[in-house]
Amino acid sequence: MKSDSPVADQTDHPGEPIAVTAAGAIPWRVKNEQLEVLLIHRPRYDDWSWPKGKLDAGETVPECAVREVEEEIGLQAPLGIPLPPIHYHVSAGLKVVHYWAVEVVNGAHLLPDGKEVDSVMWCSPERAASLLSNPTDVVPLEFLAAAHARKELHTWPLVIVRHAKAKPRSSWTKAEGERPLAATGVRQAQAVRRLLRAWKPMRVVSSPWRRCVSTIAPYAKAYDAKVKLVDALTEHRHARNPKKTAAAVEALFDKQRAVVLCTHRPALPTVLKQLSDSMSARLKGVLPVADPYLAPGEMIICHVAHGSKSKIVAVEQFKPFDD
Repeated sequence: MKSDSPVADQTDHPGEPIAVTAAGAIPWRVKNEQLEVLLIHRPRYDDWSWPKGKLDAGETVPECAVREVEEEIGLQAPLGIPLPPIHYHVSAGLKVVHYWAVEVVNGAHLLPDGKEVDSVMWCSPERAASLLSNPTDVVPLEFLAAAHARKELHTWPLVIVRHAKAKPRSSWTKAEGERPLAATGVRQAQAVRRLLRAWKPMRVVSSPWRRCVSTIAPYAKAYDAKVKLVDALTEHRHARNPKKTAAAVEALFDKQRAVVLCTHRPALPTVLKQLSDSMSARLKGVLPVADPYLAPGEMIICHVAHGSKSKIVAVEQFKPFDD
């Protein structure tokens, strides 16, 4: 996992192994032109905190964050920008909690589970900072408030996926575009489906070759996402005319809505170069620079600021859970 968040290292605990990994989110909204965040009260600890919890077996940290937010406050919402993780000691050792911003849109109904969470409170970031029981919980809050001030909090996700593991070229004698996924790739495609739910893009843009379509199909079917097949994203078309591949990537910005693109390893340098034109030098440094760029099924999530044509303000990189 890679993520462009400050304090993502263990500055205060260099080299200490992580004993417990958890994930959660800071829900936020803008009401009467003022930023508000949602605190939760946990009766077990009698504290004010953010929705969060420990990873389940076979779960990635983004999946954990989405699940915990849904379980604790009844909110089904995609993850926004990554926030700085926090580290602190518990009885088992060093604990890390990964956080994301989650926008609560008008009309969303929150339903605390009553057991883990018995009440919630919307308040200003300043009020939240004074109420938080764990002082380290202020770190992601401050980052969220600063992002809002920079107009980099309200975003939509642009996701790039390398297709899952395919059968070897050496053992395939038919058309290259028909080469299917290997058994491992079929399992990876299901893991891609689970991980993509964290950002829930309802648009899918893919190479029409079988191994790309098969990678993205479980997700598209599960969530009824609209699929568009683009010839410029195939290996052969990219080799002949990479400018058309770059144009297909640039077109992802047109609708300003969540989208996932699935393509092949040879096209990734062109895809990443096109995306890098929309980000700062700091973010460019987060992008992979060496072949194979992404492992089969691995994805890069670019968070694009609303109100801009194509300003990428955060970048993350995740592999789906590999069984």
